[in-house]
Amino acid sequence: MNYFLLLLGCCAVAAAADYKRDVQPVLRRYCFQCHGEGATMGGLDLRTPALMMKGGAKGPAVTKGSAVNSILYQRIMDKSMPMGPKKLTADEARIIQEWIDAGAAGDGPEVAAGTDKQRHWAFQTPRRPDVPKVNDAAWIRTPVDAFVLREIEQRGIRPAPDADPVTLLRRVYLTLTGIPPTPEEVRTFVSDPSPQAYDKVVDRLLASPRYGERWARHWLDVVRYAESNGYERDGTKPSAWRYRDWAIDAFQQNKPFDRFLTEQLAGDEVEGASAETRIATTFLRLGVWDDEPADEATDRYDQLDDVLAVTSQAFLGLTLRCARCHDHKFEPLSQKDYYRVLAVFEPLKRPLKGRTELDVEVGTEAELKAYHEAVRAVDAEIDPYRRLVANLKRGLLERVEAAMPTDWDEPLATVLALRVAADKRNAAQKKLAEAFERKLEVRMMSHAKPDEVGQLEGWNRRIAELQASRPKPPPRAYIWHEDGAAPRTRVFHRGEVAQPKEEVDPGIPEALGGHSFESPQQEPSNKTSGRRLWLANWLTRPDNPLVARVFVNRVWQWHFGEGLVATANDFGVMGQRPSHPELLDYLATEFIRSGWNVKELQKLIVRSRTYQLSSAWQENNAPLDPEQALLWRWKPRRLEAEAVRDAALAVSGQLNERTHGPSIYPALPEAVMAGQSRPGDGWGKSNDAESSRRSIYIFAKRGLLVPELDLLDAPDTTVSCERRRVSTTGAQALTLLNGSFAQAQARHFAERVEREGGDQDGPRVDRAFQLAFGRPPRPDQRDEALSFLARQQQQIERDGGSDIRRRAWQDFCLVLLNTNDFFYLQ
Repeated sequence: MNYFLLLLGCCAVAAAADYKRDVQPVLRRYCFQCHGEGATMGGLDLRTPALMMKGGAKGPAVTKGSAVNSILYQRIMDKSMPMGPKKLTADEARIIQEWIDAGAAGDGPEVAAGTDKQRHWAFQTPRRPDVPKVNDAAWIRTPVDAFVLREIEQRGIRPAPDADPVTLLRRVYLTLTGIPPTPEEVRTFVSDPSPQAYDKVVDRLLASPRYGERWARHWLDVVRYAESNGYERDGTKPSAWRYRDWAIDAFQQNKPFDRFLTEQLAGDEVEGASAETRIATTFLRLGVWDDEPADEATDRYDQLDDVLAVTSQAFLGLTLRCARCHDHKFEPLSQKDYYRVLAVFEPLKRPLKGRTELDVEVGTEAELKAYHEAVRAVDAEIDPYRRLVANLKRGLLERVEAAMPTDWDEPLATVLALRVAADKRNAAQKKLAEAFERKLEVRMMSHAKPDEVGQLEGWNRRIAELQASRPKPPPRAYIWHEDGAAPRTRVFHRGEVAQPKEEVDPGIPEALGGHSFESPQQEPSNKTSGRRLWLANWLTRPDNPLVARVFVNRVWQWHFGEGLVATANDFGVMGQRPSHPELLDYLATEFIRSGWNVKELQKLIVRSRTYQLSSAWQENNAPLDPEQALLWRWKPRRLEAEAVRDAALAVSGQLNERTHGPSIYPALPEAVMAGQSRPGDGWGKSNDAESSRRSIYIFAKRGLLVPELDLLDAPDTTVSCERRRVSTTGAQALTLLNGSFAQAQARHFAERVEREGGDQDGPRVDRAFQLAFGRPPRPDQRDEALSFLARQQQQIERDGGSDIRRRAWQDFCLVLLNTNDFFYLQ
């Protein structure tokens, strides 16, 4: 009998830890990318039991019948493996232990799909999967839900209930626009009985001008957007802000993503290239730039390396940059692949005057030609009047010189300033010269006869009229250019510019097809090589394995906080595998099928039940999915820095909704300015109204960040930011309670509550909660708020303060702006 029970126990263990059903999925999720699919680090391949027992450089990874003596299990338990932040859960580790202890049985010599690096899942063209059948079909609102629910049901997990209407409305407002709903908008939504009420809100938000500003900010993270060069001097990139406006308009107008991509890479090479499409290519020039490099040749290739890096990460999710000096250590990307892609960008030239950054006029050839012809025509009309004015003034100057008193000598500094050419004078010399010229003008006019004064006034009036008739100048853009020359590209030994090796032609990495550049059928009219347009056309082919996947994953991340692939910039062998691979491919293929329609993709996501779940914790689900990777609840997350600032401005009633145009410069503390190598250099001044515009319009200076944005983890703009980190520090609390911005918004918020909430504290508390959180306070919160106000007034009175009630209300509003309810997307 005991022997029979022992047999039953062994069978139970084997059933509970079957290799193909239980073990292989865990190893594929955590281990295969380094030990099997594309890489065999340490000579270890974990794709079959036989290979595990063969082992690698440190011997067998698995010892049959003994998990504690198996290196694989030891590394799992001491958390040294897998590399990265994601470790096996306790249940997953138990599966490995039970399987090894039961004898590590497997299915013979079968090897997991992908016997070489080029078979990596992300390098295969997405295939549209069928929408899964699920048990609870009534739960589904969009096809997204079917893929999510299937995984949940298979694990025996029950999803959280739906979010309440107020929470859902605030969530979708902040997701799509970055601005919370007003109490009136909440009231309208909650009282609308229509089944289409939520869908109507989604459509309205996608059409809102606030939408483009919100979603362009996400994209600016990816493309390392900044308006200064970095390094010690951190000089300004002239007109770079136009790219920010282009991105806002692109999202607002729902520019198809294939066109969105193409304009950024080759807006000067597309048919009908315009000012708009050329401004888009600012994308290529946004990186850091050294205005005093040690070696200009090396610096040139550092610039091109930056362009290649951001292109490969932003659109392909590949770390191709790592192959600059040698073949990629982990990915199927060779050094030759790197230089073939680099050759696409080799013809680019940077507009410079010496080492001074320049922007250029942009428009169609016809527009630029017409503008300059019109300017020349106006100048031709003005010139005769200018000559008349000059001749008359020359005569007046002679009279001044003849009558000049001996005591009218100018200081030596003025004399020296006047001897310097006008375009060479520094700021002090310009000021001295201008003061002298004004003084001289007064003296000259004192010698003019009445008819001469009339003549001068008439001629100057006519000059002003003609100047006013000049056509509006074309926009200027911060872009590269090509002049038709296409230099040969060489592979550099160990990445050293001084050690060129063999020549290579432009092309695509072998793992992605290895296509070679095909010269345009005819010479491009704008004298470009056509290489970047060729690359853009390849990237936007429907069979490209990466581009659609990478972008829909970013969109998913910007909705949920984490992508289906957690490493949004790395879809390679070393990146994380997708949590829901079929859902990722469904979204990618649906995205292409829709005509690369970004807003339709977003509707599919925000209308899903998955997006609309509450954040309610389900105790029974935690052991089955401790990382909540299966999306059975909404995972609360802190808003990004810009959304926090913008929401505070909106709640306080100070938000200036003016859009577009040159960047703004909010006032910064002296201590922050002093931290620059040249304190205050490059930071302008904006008035209070301009400073209250949305955060996307703040001048993006690499060496000088607005404190409330910097402390809340604004991105590193030297490289592509795939996902904002989230830190919690004491400095955040200090700045958000004591900083000038927080204090000012609390004051404005209190004044708004006073205007809108009446004279009694109770209704005011209700209004403050409605403005900050979209809901009234709970009874206990209302009582606590009133108690706080009473205690705070007493404290202010004890401290000898004045204006006691108003100050207490400012303190209360400051507290509301620092709560989790305000900071977190619930």
